[in-house]
Amino acid sequence: MRDQPKAAELLDWYDQHARKMPWRVGPADRKAGVAPDPYRIWMSEIMLQQTTVAAVKDFFLRFTTRWPTVQDLAAAKDEDVMGEWAGLGYYARARNLLKCARHVTDELGGVFPDTYEDLLKLPGVGPYTAGAVSAIAFDQAATVVDGNVERVMSRLYDIHTPLPAAKPELTERAAALTPSKRPGDYAQAVMDLGATICSPKNPACGICPWRSPCIARRQGTAAELPKKTPKKPKPTRVGTIYVARRVDGAFLLERRPDKGLLGGMLGWPGSEWQEAKVAEHQKPISAEWKTLPTEARHTFTHFHLKLTVKTALVPMDRTPNQGDFVAQQDFRPSDLPTVMRKAFDLAFVKAGN
Repeated sequence: MRDQPKAAELLDWYDQHARKMPWRVGPADRKAGVAPDPYRIWMSEIMLQQTTVAAVKDFFLRFTTRWPTVQDLAAAKDEDVMGEWAGLGYYARARNLLKCARHVTDELGGVFPDTYEDLLKLPGVGPYTAGAVSAIAFDQAATVVDGNVERVMSRLYDIHTPLPAAKPELTERAAALTPSKRPGDYAQAVMDLGATICSPKNPACGICPWRSPCIARRQGTAAELPKKTPKKPKPTRVGTIYVARRVDGAFLLERRPDKGLLGGMLGWPGSEWQEAKVAEHQKPISAEWKTLPTEARHTFTHFHLKLTVKTALVPMDRTPNQGDFVAQQDFRPSDLPTVMRKAFDLAFVKAGN
């Protein structure tokens, strides 16, 4: 009978090779009795949704320095939180972060629930996040399955069903391996294994703690797993964006509606983003508009975007019909989401204005 993968083997490896992360309590500290902070675990998991560890670290440190407790975050101004989140993407997460912090503070006395079922009731918390927080923060035997875990399971059991159809089987396999002892460390260990050894390309099978029971390694199929259903080509949308600066240095900006793409974020007024270009649309203010020779381009999850950037220097006596002027000293380009920052850079950094 072939070797079966054992959680103990992976935990032994994790004890020696765990990645160091600002939100993580390492295995040695856990054994010494240091408990993870549910607030920090929850925040890191929200930030890590569809985002890499490398991209999240600096944002996490800024957030937890500025708002060290869930009560601090709950009391923060919406615009301050959205500004700090700018550049991290998937901005609905920031709105849910605030909703959840306020719910935990106002309804739960500032204490995060410790079970999967109760965590799942929190705003913005889905099955993956509830599983991760319950396992990592509270050492509950919850199954945690992200892209790294899917890759490990598909190779360990040589599963060739393409994702996303393979998700139920991969989750079942992951659940069967989750131990009752040290489930939080185990959840992080599988993710670390996928991130460092069982990587998408060129997996380092020779040093893997599960190399013996791995069926894909024996079959020589590890490099081609997991298989994925081909994605449909992304459509391209176009639009126009208006970057205006008043003669006193103030910028014409608008706060986007809470619902929808870039909801609640600061940005430049502009047209709708559509697959067919609209010939005419209302400009946000009367001015002599100039069209930049370079478009602002950005790719979202479901489409590519090309924005024509128009700029203008506006006299003091003009009143906008879209957006409001923000004094130069009150404006930070870093508060803009990435696509809006690209337009700013085209207008004021690359143009030398």
